[in-house]
Amino acid sequence: MTQANADTIAPDLTLIEQLAHEAVIALPEPWRAAATQIRLRIEDFPPKDMLAAMGIEDPFELTGLYEGIPLTEKSVMDQPLGPDVIWLFRRPMLDEWLDRGNVSLGEMVTHVMVHELAHHFGWSDDEIAAIDPWWE
Repeated sequence: MTQANADTIAPDLTLIEQLAHEAVIALPEPWRAAATQIRLRIEDFPPKDMLAAMGIEDPFELTGLYEGIPLTEKSVMDQPLGPDVIWLFRRPMLDEWLDRGNVSLGEMVTHVMVHELAHHFGWSDDEIAAIDPWWE
């Protein structure tokens, strides 16, 4: 593939996954090691049943989702229901990235990953801002 062709093809699921893993690798310890235990799912769009459960009609409104029990709420007495999962949705992220126009795709994916990791770890807004410089 020539560079000209590469510049006209939308980033694929594999690239989004790679960028998400890079975001995890860039986390400070102790978060980095713990974040590697969360399963990552990359899809073009959220599943319809997920959107329905959340009352969302437009699939472009959801860029990512944490599915699990936050560490701040887990107990050693809990029976595991399955792995904690972070879902990233490529098409909504690409749309937001293009709409913003002022961040790299890596920054966009990192922003969504950090937001979803915040649900898992129970981070405050200040803790999120320390990791993600353009936290709103």
